[in-house]
Amino acid sequence: MTKRRARGEGGLHWDESRQRWIATITVGYTPAGKRIVRKGSGKTKTEARTKLREKIRDYEDGLALVQDGHTVADALTDWLTYGLSNQSENTKSNYTTLVRSHIISDLGARKLRDLTATDVDRWLLDKSRHLSTRTLRLLHSLLNRAVNRAMARDKVKRNVVALCAVPSGRTGRPSKSLTFDQAKMLLVAAEDSSLHAYIVLSLLTGARTEELRALIWAHVDLTGKPDNDPPAPPSIQVWRSVRVDGDTKTKKSRRTLALPARCVTALTIHRERQGRPAADRLVFPSAAGTALDRHNVLRAFRPVVAKAGLDPRDWTPRELRHSFVSLLSDSGMSIEQIADLCGHSGTTVTESVYRHQLRPVLLSGAVAMDRIFGAEA
Repeated sequence: MTKRRARGEGGLHWDESRQRWIATITVGYTPAGKRIVRKGSGKTKTEARTKLREKIRDYEDGLALVQDGHTVADALTDWLTYGLSNQSENTKSNYTTLVRSHIISDLGARKLRDLTATDVDRWLLDKSRHLSTRTLRLLHSLLNRAVNRAMARDKVKRNVVALCAVPSGRTGRPSKSLTFDQAKMLLVAAEDSSLHAYIVLSLLTGARTEELRALIWAHVDLTGKPDNDPPAPPSIQVWRSVRVDGDTKTKKSRRTLALPARCVTALTIHRERQGRPAADRLVFPSAAGTALDRHNVLRAFRPVVAKAGLDPRDWTPRELRHSFVSLLSDSGMSIEQIADLCGHSGTTVTESVYRHQLRPVLLSGAVAMDRIFGAEA
């Protein structure tokens, strides 16, 4: 006589069409009274019961996987669609390109529940042969955020990406600065360019490219207040940027910069060419009147670089800001003053990233000792 199964053990039967044993159990009921059934299948009775026990544990832990076939590509697509609502269109486009080119193409077909930390380690190591460390960190972050979202929606039990360290990649192209002679040649070459005022302002004030692209004429004072005591010089108010929230990179970045005479001249000519535009108009608009993007600026910048006798492939508009810092540093200005002009919250970034001194010789100790002991031999 067949022994009757105890309550809670569920059922077990052979499915002829699938050629597999099917173990089933009722784990509860919906509010409408419908049974909630979990199933496990296998080629043997033992395998089917083992799969069923896993499903029961998942259900009891609140991690019932409603889509066993959910892939890495599905998780990434879901995150790109719903997880970037607070990002700019440019950021969304960049992330989408990176995800499709480097993650979905390599890991996309993998079922999310089968993805292992070893898979991710191997993928990152392979990418490290061709990509910079910064790009590797970004790719790891994108995949990590997508799997975190999938985990929060019960598509996977845990995020194995968070367990993986990012290897070192290829060394990226280091930023550099123009020498004084190169800077002079660039300013001369820019005189007939539509980007003339932009280049002069970027090189002589150190404003970020995203700050200049958002600058409006209301924030430009080309006369100052010479009758005040003390007189107020011509200036620009760096209070906006083309970031998604319209604000500057940090609170310290909101600053008012006095304009060198060369900037005043270039901006005056630039305003006259625009027909003395309204105060709320952009200083550097596109042909459509909208804010320039970085590609617009780069396309107009490269011919100027070539005319100055430099290789356009070696220079970007962002390096005008690096040149601003280095030229001031080489002239003897303190790093604290330069950090204030750049809108840095401290001197660390100014010192380690932006300053490329033209004559990196520390003179202060020798000058002080000559003053103490005298310069005679």
